[in-house]
Amino acid sequence: MNRKKTAFITIALLSSGMANAQWSANLGFASDYFFRGVFQAQSSAFGGIDYEQNGFYAGVWAADVGDGLSAGYTGDDAAGLEVDGYFGYGGEVGDFSYGIGYTGYFYTEDFDDTYQEINLSGGYGIATVEVAIGQYENFSGPTLDYTYYALTLEKNGFYGKYAGIDSEAEIGPDVDGQYFELGYGATVADIDLGVYVLLNDKMLSLLEDNVSGAPTDGTSIVFTIGKSFDLN
Repeated sequence: MNRKKTAFITIALLSSGMANAQWSANLGFASDYFFRGVFQAQSSAFGGIDYEQNGFYAGVWAADVGDGLSAGYTGDDAAGLEVDGYFGYGGEVGDFSYGIGYTGYFYTEDFDDTYQEINLSGGYGIATVEVAIGQYENFSGPTLDYTYYALTLEKNGFYGKYAGIDSEAEIGPDVDGQYFELGYGATVADIDLGVYVLLNDKMLSLLEDNVSGAPTDGTSIVFTIGKSFDLN
């Protein structure tokens, strides 16, 4: 049995064992889909389903990556879906919040290869720190171990995030990249609206200078709209 099936079967077993789980779903659309500072797709629709009980959670989320340019793929070769499976536990002690979980990222049509990671988080007041430790299967190339880290400050719908990725190849050079995100989100008439500005460095932007052809930093503005549904 492959790891993708194992992850989703684990989620199903956890779900069946939790009485009175709180079920919810979400649907949305983004003018551009960036993940951790890396461009994935233009005009991406997304949706998911989640449950939570006494701090335990699990869910499945999917996004359209039909126009993506990730991992060097272009045109029809990049068409497909991203499907994520995740589960974990989160809680609070006084003003301190914490979480631990697992996430697997899977793709159709060879858009990208599989990522699997352990997620850790801690928060106090307006600040949250996240760390993900994972492995990227990288098609036929060398497997990559990576660490993602982020610091987010949030208050009254406004937020700022500084984050980065450090990956270590078994063969070849290491890859490091950072990005900064500044945004605002609000709910209007039960519709979730958001906008953010993304500044990503040359390691994450996938952009090149028009004259020299050298990698260059990127700047993007992204609009999102979505809606959540209570399924209980």
